[in-house]
Amino acid sequence: MSILGSYVRLTVDELERARRDPAWVEACLGARAEEALGAGGTGGERWCTTGTAWDALGFLTRRIGFPVDIAHGEEALPWSGSEGAGAGAAAWSYGPPRCLTPGQVRTAAAAMAATGSERLVGGVGPADLARADVYPVHAWEGGASLEGVVARYEELLPFFRAAAADGDALLVWLS
Repeated sequence: MSILGSYVRLTVDELERARRDPAWVEACLGARAEEALGAGGTGGERWCTTGTAWDALGFLTRRIGFPVDIAHGEEALPWSGSEGAGAGAAAWSYGPPRCLTPGQVRTAAAAMAATGSERLVGGVGPADLARADVYPVHAWEGGASLEGVVARYEELLPFFRAAAADGDALLVWLS
């Protein structure tokens, strides 16, 4: 079983609700994932995935000084670390989602637009990712290409751009 990175777009009102209600977040994410699967698994306009490339994207963007953590999100939801978060908190096998505010989404979209894939992966190979213990380590140890990571990065760009244009926030999580 693989660990996958996912994103869902939220309006400002939905972000405020997400900050208050972990059960709503879980239901919202499930509904958006179903919508994406109905769209042929492409993610549609409201949901996107990086597949297993999330950790490599995090490593590569940190390496070049990206202003926003696009791989993990920035802000922890207020209920995400509390004991009283309810049943919803137990459902997050790799930790609850984190969010990017509309301002952080705009900053990330601008940084991504200014950062071509050549700069993202420049001077880095599979052995570097394996040495840094980047998930999935076995793939990098086997010499896997960074082409899949580049493809995921290029898929994220229009998703972030559209979210920024609409003033949306993002929830980011691993499952």
